[in-house]
Amino acid sequence: MPGLEWRETARADLLAIVDYISDHNPDAAQRLKDDIEARVAQLPMHPRLYRVGPVPGTREMLVRSNYLVIYQETPRAVIVLRVLHGAQQWPPVSGS
Repeated sequence: MPGLEWRETARADLLAIVDYISDHNPDAAQRLKDDIEARVAQLPMHPRLYRVGPVPGTREMLVRSNYLVIYQETPRAVIVLRVLHGAQQWPPVSGS
């Protein structure tokens, strides 16, 4: 079974989301963080369970209805690339 890696950008995304929510509801922020981390922890067991992403080589896992975990599978690991709110642009528009 492949390992699991978080890119720094993905960790920063998650912490920014949790920080924003915790300003209004710390308990909800912690529940969301726990939910995302628990779901991500299962990815190495079933990395192809979720939809193919618009960026070649990526997949997307929807957590709850508003949060998207973007990841890629390699022979040695599932790599979490980003954790985004559904309202954020993905993939990013370049050249604008």
